[in-house]
Amino acid sequence: MRYEGNIFRPPSEAYSLIVQATIGCAHNDCTFCSMFKDKTFRVRPVDEVIEDLEWARGVYSEVRRVFLADGDALALSTDKLLAILGKISELFPEAERVSVYGSPQDVLRKTPEELKTLLAAGVGIIYIGAESGSDEVLKAVKKGATAAEITEAIRKIEDADIEASVTFISGLAGADGWRDHATMTGKMISESQPSYVGLLTLMLEHGAPLCDDVQAGRFKMLSPPGVIDETALLLENTDVTKDCVFRSNHASNYLSLRGTLPRDKERLLAELEKARGDVKLLKDERLRLL
Repeated sequence: MRYEGNIFRPPSEAYSLIVQATIGCAHNDCTFCSMFKDKTFRVRPVDEVIEDLEWARGVYSEVRRVFLADGDALALSTDKLLAILGKISELFPEAERVSVYGSPQDVLRKTPEELKTLLAAGVGIIYIGAESGSDEVLKAVKKGATAAEITEAIRKIEDADIEASVTFISGLAGADGWRDHATMTGKMISESQPSYVGLLTLMLEHGAPLCDDVQAGRFKMLSPPGVIDETALLLENTDVTKDCVFRSNHASNYLSLRGTLPRDKERLLAELEKARGDVKLLKDERLRLL
């Protein structure tokens, strides 16, 4: 398997076959992210991707899931995606699903019919980084999409019967804007009704432009207790009418939360309230990872 640079995948794709359909991220301007700063975005030739798939078939006796990397494989034209998906179906008939990262812009460029075609070809989940429901926060971190556009993209995925797994980042508004970030993120989840919500907590690596703002004092990181308050406010403002799997159990999180909304909302809020009263329940800073 040929890989270029560091490879990133969602936690739930830990046991998936990972194949780079694109290199890097087409947007690559978010201030909190350092993942693809060492790469120039490009689309890999479909023939190369197929060669990697054929190599993998000769090595692995069973492949149940395939994840198409890098940052937004959904940026590929539908014809190219269908060619890759067709080869996956041919080589790995045992595969249960294919998943991709997709930016809000990628999703909005696809027609509903195209998304339905991708579903029929094997795409079961699209991972989309929303980061925040607040337009103020999205603009500050240079997300390149508005809250309305992200909400539309999530609903478009779900309307095509593909599951949307949406990521938000605790602490992204810092110590000054956390209330707006939490309130508007809860409202975005309520309006978009995604199948999955994943909540990470802000950690900055060298290369992330936001590091400069922290060092200059322009951005104040949210404290661990502040993250707990923010998460509680987010959940209080979340009102979904269908099952939404909620996870805040990433290595970056101070407190691990697992549940399905709406039925587990009160239990999750009770766990947060318990953590408010006992900071020893929060993960030590030295144990947090990306």
